[in-house]
Amino acid sequence: MSNDLEQLDDENELELDIDQTAEAIETKEVQDLKNELNKIIQPIVAPPMFPPHPVKCLNPQDYPESYNSNSKKEELVLQYVDNFKTQFQYIYPDRKTLFMAPYNECGIEKFVCTTIRPTVLKFSRLYDWKECAQFVSDYLQYQPLKESTELPQTLFSPTHTLKVQRGNCFDYSVLLASLLIGAGYDAYIVSGYATREVCNMDQSRTICPFLIKNEEKKIETKKKEMGKYMVKPPKDMNSKYQNSMEMKVKKKLEDEALKRKLEHERNLAELERPPADPLYGLRVHAWVMILSGKREVAETFFIETLTGCAVSTKDDEYLGIESVWNHKNYWVNMQSCIDGTAGLVFDLGDCSRWEYMLPSNDKPTLLVPNTDGIEDEEESKDVEKHLDLPPSWVNQIEITQKDFERRCPEGKKVVFYKKSKVEKFAPYLLKDNMILRITEYLDSEMKDLKQITEEFIHRNDQIKKRVINFQTGWVVETFDRGRSKYLKEHRYQQSKAGPENERIMYFYHDARVDGLRCREETPTEMCEHFENRPDFLYFRKVIFDKKQKKFGPQDGDNYRPILKIIERYNRDSNKKANDDIHELVFNIEGEKFQITYHRENSKIAPSTREFLKPPNWNDKSNTWTWNIDLHQTYQAGNENKHKKNVELYQFLSWLINQEESVKNLVRKSEEEVKSILNDRTHEETVTERTVSIYDTDRNEKAKQYKMDIERRIADEKLRKQTLDVDYLAPFLAEKGLNDKQPISHQAASELKERCLADLKQRLIEKANLIQKRYEAESNEMQKKQQWYQANQVNMSREDEQEYLEYCSEALFKIHILELRLNRHKEKAPIKYQEMEQRLKADPRLNQFIRF
Repeated sequence: MSNDLEQLDDENELELDIDQTAEAIETKEVQDLKNELNKIIQPIVAPPMFPPHPVKCLNPQDYPESYNSNSKKEELVLQYVDNFKTQFQYIYPDRKTLFMAPYNECGIEKFVCTTIRPTVLKFSRLYDWKECAQFVSDYLQYQPLKESTELPQTLFSPTHTLKVQRGNCFDYSVLLASLLIGAGYDAYIVSGYATREVCNMDQSRTICPFLIKNEEKKIETKKKEMGKYMVKPPKDMNSKYQNSMEMKVKKKLEDEALKRKLEHERNLAELERPPADPLYGLRVHAWVMILSGKREVAETFFIETLTGCAVSTKDDEYLGIESVWNHKNYWVNMQSCIDGTAGLVFDLGDCSRWEYMLPSNDKPTLLVPNTDGIEDEEESKDVEKHLDLPPSWVNQIEITQKDFERRCPEGKKVVFYKKSKVEKFAPYLLKDNMILRITEYLDSEMKDLKQITEEFIHRNDQIKKRVINFQTGWVVETFDRGRSKYLKEHRYQQSKAGPENERIMYFYHDARVDGLRCREETPTEMCEHFENRPDFLYFRKVIFDKKQKKFGPQDGDNYRPILKIIERYNRDSNKKANDDIHELVFNIEGEKFQITYHRENSKIAPSTREFLKPPNWNDKSNTWTWNIDLHQTYQAGNENKHKKNVELYQFLSWLINQEESVKNLVRKSEEEVKSILNDRTHEETVTERTVSIYDTDRNEKAKQYKMDIERRIADEKLRKQTLDVDYLAPFLAEKGLNDKQPISHQAASELKERCLADLKQRLIEKANLIQKRYEAESNEMQKKQQWYQANQVNMSREDEQEYLEYCSEALFKIHILELRLNRHKEKAPIKYQEMEQRLKADPRLNQFIRF
């Protein structure tokens, strides 16, 4: 077909030569050849400027000239397009018409390749194909084709699609391909056929992409091989027959459970299967294809532009391809699509599989070797001259920062998936600044709630995500860095959100002084986990007693009684293992201390120590005495020396003081939990949003600061213009002088007197003018009053109302003129004095005149 196009010009020239040559003799073979060519090659005519059946167009005056007309090169390309389509229909009458030259929004026929406008936008996030495809999917509102089995008559430009924020699958694809090609991808628009669900953007049977979790690779743990000198495990005395029978019963139960599960899934899939589509394989659709090679793309894949998701080229939802094109050329698929797109080869340089329209093909072609070794250079130059593609007629694609932030039409979009619903919102659209809400259901009818996931942005409380599970009742809130007390994650029961209930709090331990990483709390226990502490503490557990109910007013803070506090420490290499505490138990209920030291490598058991509190330990008036019965110890090994009574007395005193200190820390932890919960209640009641200082549209402080700067600049400019006025210039001109000429004493005196006299005269004239207007308004008011007194009896209500309105307006004018006159009388002497000071400071006069 491409060879026919290349030979078209030569054949036309041959026909002209035959007609113009009077001596040419037409044989029977030549006449038969001409008749056969007339059947195949139709005369090339200029494309019509408007369609025979006009489509609904917009106002052409609102668009540039390139949208409303075609250049000579575009008309030439349209002629080749018309000839290419005619030959294709003649050779393949069973195939559908190619989508090559639809009408744009102004009703002008345009080649589809020139509708693509490669553009690189200023947003770095759109440099990746995932973000770019998701942006196009979110930004536009889908409009299905009017006839699902027919190609559209119009193809809007990407700029128009962005302006109206809606379009069909072809409009989606043109916009996405323009952005991807601009970002460096080898992207193409595909015109073909797809299933009903894809063409109608029906995702009700598709799992929500936000809920698909990456499958973790299972790492198989290898069994340790028994070494020659390793201790063998004890012999298994269990019955092998009994174990085998138990395994058979267990396997039988597992097989039955798996069989029931598969049967249930099969029945469920049968119920959810969509009805048969009578138009299966005939529904027209367009999407984008990215070939491997550029931008480190390893494998060719499709992008469903309506959803922004990547799809394999072997996906069974795409049923066939008619043609593909980019901003350089147009290719027609010559392969069979019996198996959909699974068996297609996407090597566009293979002429046996893909027929291209323009000879300037940028893909490597399978060339037949030239036996003669002679190339027709003139023919190649002529083809390159006439068949190169004109530049795109579309203006440069532009997206503002505001439109990029809003993304979705009107700032929100709702998409339904299988047993889930996704709602997207633009930043600052909702009061709580939510940008995403995913609602999961247990049934396909979406009536039984399972879980709600909410994501936030630009919140003063730094919350990022909230997950509410209605099956378990648990709520999980995730926070970003920057909030008070450095809370990272909060897990609690929705029905028991108050303090002293079951909850888990995670913190940014590297930002806290105490190194707290996690705090787990129940009504009777509280566990705290620490990291990187200088005292090597990594765990603290507090056991509470039930709070005693008191009648009447509560005295002080009603804390839960503490029964026991358990602390665990990491190994300190600077101490001996027998002196390094591993676990310290404050048994408050039993009034004793239990200490377990770290175990030495050569010992089986660690050393322990236990202290009892003395009877009068809390009596501050008396000093308690040491008793050997207060101490009990076990030392692992005979080489460890026993401590003296003085050391044991000091150690017990330290433990008593440490117990009070730890109890205070526990109370502070309880207060911290209450403070965090109170802050969260206030933050959810009064939501405060953060605005960047660079966001001048929303930041009131930055906006006011910018306005103040602009006002100061304007005032400074006006003041400079006022100071730059040369008040002596007109008087110097009268004397025939300039600034560079020296001024005599007499001339300086005359200039000074002349300038002051002129200012005085202008001030008097201005006062007289205000006085004249004041008197005129007063006289007119008096005349109107006299007229009213003379005609008051015979006046109608409308005339009286008109008179009252006039009086009100006249009195307002008289009052304003009176204020102006008084203000002028006050400021006139001041202006006169200021002029004297300026003349006194003027270097041109002050050296000759003494003021």
